[in-house]
Amino acid sequence: MIQLKPLPYLLAGIGLLALPVAQAEELPAAIKAVEARGAEVVGRFDAPGGLQGYAARYNGQGMALYLTPDGEHVLVGSLLDAKGEDLTRGHLEKLVYEPLGKEMWARMEGSSWIADGRADAPRIVYLFSDPNCPYCNLFWKQARPWVEAGKVQLRHIMVGMLRADSAGKSAALLGAKEPEAALNAHEAAGKASKLKPLDKIPAELERQLTDNLMLMGELGAQATPAIFYLDDNGRLQQHQGAPRPDALDLIMGPR
Repeated sequence: MIQLKPLPYLLAGIGLLALPVAQAEELPAAIKAVEARGAEVVGRFDAPGGLQGYAARYNGQGMALYLTPDGEHVLVGSLLDAKGEDLTRGHLEKLVYEPLGKEMWARMEGSSWIADGRADAPRIVYLFSDPNCPYCNLFWKQARPWVEAGKVQLRHIMVGMLRADSAGKSAALLGAKEPEAALNAHEAAGKASKLKPLDKIPAELERQLTDNLMLMGELGAQATPAIFYLDDNGRLQQHQGAPRPDALDLIMGPR
């Protein structure tokens, strides 16, 4: 049975034999028509019933395309078997989400962030952080046991979005002589923080903040703190806001 969904089909989800699409491969016209609507085909896989499956990205999400045997039509959605098992999710996980997660992790690693914790900590957690965000401050406090024990290093990807002086404060932290010490002093003080925003942000710091904000949007995050971590299977996971205790343990790992 094929469950159809209209384009765009956004699978927030997570197989069978999967074959990568060679860059030089000529795609069928019906698949090209979907690409013309904004999808990016990233892989091909075998499907039952004479169908040919294609994995695509659309707005940062996975989308499955099934080319019919006549090569003239495309079905978009999840393919289910007679038992109701989803035959699509595994392909999208392998061809879209795993490589996309690695790509986004590398992007965060190359962004402008401030470390909080030991460089040799076995676990890394990224968060998009605004100096005026009370929930970023709460997460900073929640993370102290793991950070101080050397188990986790937080990497604050600084943005300026909540208030008029947020960008100036983020720039002040990024440009400080000792950014980690400046960040921790600001967070430890909470509402009593005396962090002063830069009146004029240097061009390089302005570029870093702009790039960080763009990266945040590409990752689908809309508010701070936007927390990203790798789960026990090495898959990229996101949490929005200060986490509850059960979520906190998943993000930070064993105490």
